[in-house]
Amino acid sequence: MTTIYHNPACGTSRNTLAMIRNAGIEPTVIEYLTSPPDRATLVKLIADAGLTVRAALRDKCEPYEQLGLAEDRFSDEELLDFMGQYPILINRPFVVTELGTRLCRPSEVVLDILSAAQKAAFSKEDGEAVVDAQGRRLV
Repeated sequence: MTTIYHNPACGTSRNTLAMIRNAGIEPTVIEYLTSPPDRATLVKLIADAGLTVRAALRDKCEPYEQLGLAEDRFSDEELLDFMGQYPILINRPFVVTELGTRLCRPSEVVLDILSAAQKAAFSKEDGEAVVDAQGRRLV
């Protein structure tokens, strides 16, 4: 089973989802802005991906600056509180497969945890080739 915590407005998230589908996998898609993970799930995603809470925090969005989150004075618990209150602060996309959990930034990180090979050539939305016609990773 493959699950992606997805934001359809994000190019990296769209590219990641497209690579999952290019492997012939139809994932469970959770649009985390409208259906955010609960705290326990978020903590598990972050831990399973081998990240710190701060590394899972998105810093290129409005509440980040307003809340002063760049300052190093917040505990992990406080950062998780903010992520729960403002799901836009959760970096994306997180992908969970039977081979592991990753924050797929850049999007081709997803290739490390897919159980199936790419079925066709794949280029990101910006034109960067990621997979050749034989399904081999280029980057």
